[in-house]
Amino acid sequence: MSDVILEMRNITKTYPGVKALDNVNFSVERGEIHALVGENGAGKSTLMKVLSGVIPHGEYTGDIIYEGKECHFSDIRHSEDVGIVIIHQELALIPFLSIAENIFLGNECEKNGVINWRESFLRTRELLKKVGLKDSPETLITNIGVGKQQLVEIAKALSKKVKLLILDEPTASLNENDSEALLKLLLELKKQGMTSILISHKIGEVSKVADVITILRDGATIETLDTKKDKVTEDRIIRGMVGRDLTNRFPPRTSKIGEKIFEIIDWTVYHPIHDDRKVVNGVNLEVHKGEVIGLYGLMGSGRTELAMSIFGKAYGRRITGKAKKNGKDVDVSSITKAIKNGVTYATEDRKTYGLVLIQDIKNNITLANLEDVSDGMVVNKRRELKSTMEYRGKLNIKCSSIQQKTLNLSGGNQQKVVLSKWLFAKPEILFLDEPTRGIDVGAKYEIYTIINQLASEGKAIVLISSELPEILGVCDRIYIMNEGRIVGEMKAQEATQEKIMKCIMSEQEVMVK
Repeated sequence: MSDVILEMRNITKTYPGVKALDNVNFSVERGEIHALVGENGAGKSTLMKVLSGVIPHGEYTGDIIYEGKECHFSDIRHSEDVGIVIIHQELALIPFLSIAENIFLGNECEKNGVINWRESFLRTRELLKKVGLKDSPETLITNIGVGKQQLVEIAKALSKKVKLLILDEPTASLNENDSEALLKLLLELKKQGMTSILISHKIGEVSKVADVITILRDGATIETLDTKKDKVTEDRIIRGMVGRDLTNRFPPRTSKIGEKIFEIIDWTVYHPIHDDRKVVNGVNLEVHKGEVIGLYGLMGSGRTELAMSIFGKAYGRRITGKAKKNGKDVDVSSITKAIKNGVTYATEDRKTYGLVLIQDIKNNITLANLEDVSDGMVVNKRRELKSTMEYRGKLNIKCSSIQQKTLNLSGGNQQKVVLSKWLFAKPEILFLDEPTRGIDVGAKYEIYTIINQLASEGKAIVLISSELPEILGVCDRIYIMNEGRIVGEMKAQEATQEKIMKCIMSEQEVMVK
């Protein structure tokens, strides 16, 4: 007999101009890992916000039945009190507080207003042991990697006596090893009786750990699959998500590579705080017109630091080396000069650095090139409107209007706004840092199509990605980084995942010796 811990019945949530959830029904049994999948904008995160009280009762219609009782959650603390804890995609940890302080923030081990640090550290050690971390409770969050931070978030959830754990894209920012460790932890927690809801765009991970998979599309429930009974394949999940078969993950492209347009020579960058630490060490890199080059490396290899330091010295100190465009020295010493010389950088963190979330789509798209929509010092509203509508159409941005705040767009559409902003700046060399992170397979395909189109127009693209299949499927040539250095270069048609990883591992073995 089934033991249902959660039922959500006929949940409907409407925002101005859009129905985010349309009579969604969702049921979870105790002790299972239940995956929730769908394209960006399908309603997954909205449904979980309803469940966790982020969207309070009264702002949606429908019923939540939890452990046999109808619940009306007014806020997130209300849902946590009954054992429902959500871990959002953007980690909510405070970098300069310790692990222990973060775990018990707002839920302190105290008596009469005085914190019992002995008990805090003791309980933290017990929680860290459960999630497989050996770090000291006194370690600052800023001194541990993203993978460990995700485990601290889970330890924090466990401290609240969680019964139903919701994880929203928990592996989006993790490398393969950290992702694997987190999935193993989920399976271990399941053995201990934990119930989990996993939201993920990584279909392979979902197939690996989920007992049940519910697919949402356009705010409605499409189907629920039992992985033990139903024939569940990645293709079937994708078909449910996008409403059609997606036979190729990467659109075909005929490369037309022209002359060398941009190169960096002996590029070296020091850490902005730790003055004696090189994060980029003597890198040489070149890219041709119409070429897509991949920049691959494990977390901490220096890929993002390299790109940001080239883009107007946005990262690092004591930056040395030369940048050349069309064979001549080019000044990229400030962001303004980099943009003026045709070099742009689309950040991996679209919400913090890529967009002004409280501003509308129109203002975000024109932000990096206001000169093109201005008469002197005054923005020409008509020209701005025309330009924005053009990019909305070109990149197929799904929105109610160009006056819609970017905060309310799905991840995939936010990413298209970031790309639109930098395309509007008329770049010749475009650095794309994790452009498909946290977006679904359908939106990824659209981004890849845009990259192909840019290359066909003669733009030079540098694609930074943590996903090897993406690097192999999109790029013409690949640079491999490790510990701030280029440790390998190969044509994509000759490359394999094994060859790329061998470059990294061989270099690490040399460094150990």
